[in-house]
This record gives sequence, structure tokens and C-alpha cells, in this order.
Amino acid sequence: MRIDHRAKKLSAVALCALAIVPQMIAWGNEGHMWINRAAALDMPADYPLFMRRPQAVAELTYLGPEPDRWRSTTEPSLKNEQEPEHFIDMELLADFGPLPPRRFDYYRKLEEYQHQQQAKGMTDKQLRMLTPDKIGLQPWIAAEMWQRLIVAFRQYRELRKVHKPTAAAEASALLYAGLLGHYVADASNPLHTTVQYNGWTGPDPNNYTRSHEIHYQFESKFVKDNIKADEVRHGLRKPTPLNAANEEMWQTEWDAYLAYLRTSNEQVEHLYQLEKTGAFEGKGTPEGHEFVVDRLRAGAQELADLWYTAWRESEHEPPPYTPNNDNKSGARSSSAEGD
Repeated sequence: MRIDHRAKKLSAVALCALAIVPQMIAWGNEGHMWINRAAALDMPADYPLFMRRPQAVAELTYLGPEPDRWRSTTEPSLKNEQEPEHFIDMELLADFGPLPPRRFDYYRKLEEYQHQQQAKGMTDKQLRMLTPDKIGLQPWIAAEMWQRLIVAFRQYRELRKVHKPTAAAEASALLYAGLLGHYVADASNPLHTTVQYNGWTGPDPNNYTRSHEIHYQFESKFVKDNIKADEVRHGLRKPTPLNAANEEMWQTEWDAYLAYLRTSNEQVEHLYQLEKTGAFEGKGTPEGHEFVVDRLRAGAQELADLWYTAWRESEHEPPPYTPNNDNKSGARSSSAEGD
């Protein structure tokens, strides 16, 4: 059997990275709050008023760090279930091909990918690293939360049409928008897109830091000590809706989000280069400060675009639900139960 040495080398790097510590919390409380806040403060006038009121901005700001509050060992099932949704190690999927937008299609394709890598010479230990919880599930939770927001906005529109109270739909929309903000913010952090998430692993000709402090230093301590909330907001453009026909919107959103993730991943080595100059130590350097603000601002811009697109997309009525062969999970709808 011919051994694919490139695949074995990549897997060895991944194994080292995954053996160090679990993925960290992206941006800390401050960064997550400021990304949600910046997006919420700059939504256009045709975005619903209930999402722009001061109390809504305050709630969205509070919800920015919410999924990180679910990571305590005192709630082990919750901690275990959602931790992979904060990151994706994109290098592990370099030869994977297009990522399916549906989570369970990805799981099935990942099984096939494992068999392919086994045929190329990966060991069982290395193959165990090619699982959803080790690679990460970041784009899928973002897509799912975005679509939940569309549904909440649609319910709000429908209730308004028939002059019924909208408070419950508004609460749902605020919740999903706030949670979406967390995951979009995670993806703007380069260290949440890479196997090199907390110190360089594997071959290191450039002598990048191997310290397991870089993740916290970059995303939490430096942000809390040196960045101001209004810096994230400054320079944002007005949200731009994704431009696609309604029936293709899910694919357009998916492709745009993956491009956003790739942009973050492309910044990984630059981040390590900056770290070598002391860019994130103490008050850091102007270059380090600019880099961090740029990544926070990228998260706020992506979030604002997704919020606005969800609102615009909610104008469209979905086709009536009918059970069909797309429901391969075996789950039964409430209508099938006679509700």
C-alpha cells in the first residue's frame, strides 16, 4: 500500500495540537459583547425597530458571550455537546472537497473521508482525530442559527399581518440573533479556524511560539486591556444583504460564510508573526492593536450582513410542509401525530 506522507504529516500535526488543551473561548466576554453591540447599533432603518431599540441592543450585547456560559463541567452533557461548535480546524479538511451545508451530510462524507485516509496509510489513532468533535462544527451551527432567525422573523411578520401580539416572536428573534452573533464572532478569530490554535505544533522553521498562552493572551487579555468597544464599531459599512434568488439563499449564505472562515484562517501565520514582535504583550504594538480590531470588526460586519439578510429573506413564504423523502432521519412531524 502506498502511504500518503503529506496526509500522515498533517495528521501528526493535528494530533499534537489536539493533545495540548481543549479549544479556548474566543474573544472573551468583552470581544463577544462588542461585536454584537457594534452590529446592533448600525442596522439600517428598514430593519425591524424592535431589534434596534436600546433595550434590544443591550440584550444582544449580553447574549454575545452566552454559548461560552455553557462550558462548565457542572453541566457535562451541555459542555460536551456544544464545544465543537466554537471552532473548525480547516487544515484537517484540506483534501476533503466541498463542505456540505447540511450537518448530517457532512458526517456521512466525513466517514468516507476517513476510509480514504486509512487507505493512504493513516493509523487508527490518527483516524480518531478525523471526527466531527475533533475537527469542529463551527459553520454548521452558524448556518442553523441563522435559519432559526429567519423563521423567527417570518413569524413576527405573520403575526403583524393579522394584528396579533408579536412579543413572543420578538423574543425569539432577539435570542437567535444574539446567539448567532457568538458563533459569527468565533469565526472571525483566526485561532478558532486552525490546528495551530494555542501554540505552534509540528515543523516550525520560523520559530513561532509554542506557548500555550497565546490563545488567551491574544483573544481575551489583550482585548480586555487594550480595545475599546467603539473601535469595533468605527468603520463598519451598512449591512449588505446576500444577493441571490430565494431558492438558492441557503447555498449563497453557506458559500459566503465559508469564504469568511477561509479569510480568518489565512491570517493564522500572520498572527504568529505578530506575536514574535510582542504585538499582544502588555499594551502591544500598533500593528497588533490594528490586527485585533480588524478581526473584531470583521466579525461585526459579517454578523450585521447575516442579520440583515435573515430579515430580508423572511419576506418569502416557504412552501407548505409535506412529508417526503428528504426526511431521512425518521423523525415525525407534529402534523403526522395529529396535532
